[in-house]
Amino acid sequence: MRLSKYFLPTLKENPGEAQVISHRLMLRAGMIRQSSAGIYSWLPLGLRVLKKIEAIVREEQNSMGNQEILMPTIQPADIWRKSGRYDDYGPEMLRIIDRHERDMLYGPTNEELVTEIFANSIRSYKDLPQLLYHIQWKFRDEIRPRFGVMRGREFLMKDAYSFDINSEEARCSYNKYFIAYLKTYASLGLKAIPMTADTGPIGGNMSHEFLIIADTGESEIACHRQYLEMDLSCQDIDYNQDLQPVIHRYTEKYAATDDKRDPAIEKALGDDVRTARGIEVGHIFYFGTKYSEKLGAKVSGPKGEEIAVEMGSYGIGVSRLVGAIIEASHDDKGIIWPKAVAPFKVGLINLNISDRDCTVACEKAYNDLDCAGIEVIYDDREARPGAKFADMDLIGLPWQLIVGPRGIKTGSVELKNRISGEREEISMESALTRLLD
Repeated sequence: MRLSKYFLPTLKENPGEAQVISHRLMLRAGMIRQSSAGIYSWLPLGLRVLKKIEAIVREEQNSMGNQEILMPTIQPADIWRKSGRYDDYGPEMLRIIDRHERDMLYGPTNEELVTEIFANSIRSYKDLPQLLYHIQWKFRDEIRPRFGVMRGREFLMKDAYSFDINSEEARCSYNKYFIAYLKTYASLGLKAIPMTADTGPIGGNMSHEFLIIADTGESEIACHRQYLEMDLSCQDIDYNQDLQPVIHRYTEKYAATDDKRDPAIEKALGDDVRTARGIEVGHIFYFGTKYSEKLGAKVSGPKGEEIAVEMGSYGIGVSRLVGAIIEASHDDKGIIWPKAVAPFKVGLINLNISDRDCTVACEKAYNDLDCAGIEVIYDDREARPGAKFADMDLIGLPWQLIVGPRGIKTGSVELKNRISGEREEISMESALTRLLD
């Protein structure tokens, strides 16, 4: 991709309306633009990151045996009245009346709709368990939307739902999602700590939040120091094994969000307690038959008896993760993307497009990288070197390949690692070999 043709409306100054780092940097890096309060358009650079996160989330959901569906954004109010949540949910729910005077709503979540789909489709315990998910836009009418995509009104979410014959099987499904979440965050370059959580408007009697540590986190958390040292990637764990011992290992130590902290426990732990700021990046719930009883999601059991299925729901804020990653990975120059979600792997910078030798070398490097399947954005603009460096640091690509007339004369280019900040002068051939690894 040539930057001279790419839609990348960067900003030099911090926008006044942006209160947190991720919001400021996403606006400055030309990733998003606000449509109205808490609602954003995703521009090309931002959309590339969003799609990469979505693909990683989808890959792990598929790996654990989840099946993807796609439910609508607009739902009938009647199913929410059956569950009792239509009035209980409050003003965050955007209620709509269609042209036939039917009450509708823009879905803030999908427990009711997916339960109705199951109730109309599955009749026997032999067809259980069922694990279903989709990645869809949601809307919650926050009274004070702020922090950019971290707490917007419209957001992209992966929400999944499990259906099981009894509580033991339901716990097995819950454990699979627990592990899938840890694997997903590790693949995104994040370390997420699981913490016991309130169930809120979803309901139920078991819930965990997953939080990443960031200096600018939205809430204070406390946890045992071992969580900060522990490998939470779960990459060697098979979904078919007994996961309960694994879950126990990851939850036996103290870890609490601000509303769940226990001063007595923290005092007893003494120096083993660590406090930090955290950002929620996922939430899972087990709520038994709360929805299946009310919405008729029942199956015939082994003896022909009617059984209300046990359910859980599992959310990851895909668009929220974009902001969360930036909050956890940035410096005073801009974003520092983990390799897995970077919009491009390499930023190729031509310091003087009027210099023939410099431009020939850049064109060859650009074509070589592109042909090798390396995602590269080529800064071929008529702009000062300082402006090019600033923009490339701002958008935070893992590598910068810097080509200038002086280096070309001596047969060298500069390769900069954005994550470590290391720079080295090497031959173009060596630089391309490094980038192709």
